[in-house]
Amino acid sequence: MRRRDFISIIGASTATRLFAVPARAEQVRKIGVLIGMNASDPAGQSEVRALEQGLQELGWIEGRNLHIEHSWAGGEPDRIQASAKELVGLNCEVIVARSTPAVAALLKETRVTPIVFTYVFDPIGSGFVRNFARPGGNVTGFQNYEPTIVGKWLQMLLEVAPSARRIGYIYNPRTIPPGLLRAFETFAPSAPVRLVAMPVHEAAKINATLAEFAREPEGGLITVADTFTDANHEPIIALAAKYRLPAIYGHRFDGALISYGPDLTDLLRRAASYVDRILRGQKPSELPVQAPAKYELIINLKTAKALGLDVPAHLQQLADEVIE
Repeated sequence: MRRRDFISIIGASTATRLFAVPARAEQVRKIGVLIGMNASDPAGQSEVRALEQGLQELGWIEGRNLHIEHSWAGGEPDRIQASAKELVGLNCEVIVARSTPAVAALLKETRVTPIVFTYVFDPIGSGFVRNFARPGGNVTGFQNYEPTIVGKWLQMLLEVAPSARRIGYIYNPRTIPPGLLRAFETFAPSAPVRLVAMPVHEAAKINATLAEFAREPEGGLITVADTFTDANHEPIIALAAKYRLPAIYGHRFDGALISYGPDLTDLLRRAASYVDRILRGQKPSELPVQAPAKYELIINLKTAKALGLDVPAHLQQLADEVIE
């Protein structure tokens, strides 16, 4: 090689090193997730995975350009409020809130941080948004039920347990969405059977409440879908079996006789799209509140058999899944 060529190569190499611009690392964005369930709950874990999968599909990868702060608050209002305060203090850019109590807790801490909710019954009546089309504040998201759900739960339960004459609905007054409680109270006078309110303020009282209700025959149970009953669904399902109470639940749980409600994993997956849009500059006030796109009916024939019940064929045909 000639000396002139060698010097040219060395010079070019040096210049490349001097003027090369290092690749800039992606900015890591921080979001929070407030779940009113226990971290060990498979249903809650499934919902969180759906949110994370939805974010990944939109290019948000945990550990690369996204950091997620998870907060599992169980079904206790005090824990939910403490978790809300903590997440707001961590300066999350968006917080995903599962349930009415979670949103209410967050709004006590901030009116600035964007909040995307799922599993909220009455966002207008709860004061979270002004209207569905233009929410107006720092909150938007995905509604889970409409008031007519109460009649549908009762109808399905009575089809499976036609001999029932008393239907109790169990809930925690501190966590039930006010609009959902009003829906029960409004529907009760016209119900074909007697509806019995069963308020429970703490998990330790669930057994005594169900035992007292089950002392009279021909009973059934609606487990009102709220944060408290979700967090305590395992003991409720076990006690319903113990006291031989046919029961319906607001969404699927292992061992439940019947569940009917929105596909919550779908709601969390859809919530990812709103998180994405907010991180890219849109305001929650401009993102309309959306209704569930998919409801699912799950029937457990094994549980029905244990209770001595026959599930009508037409109801099985309507079901999205029949567990045998």
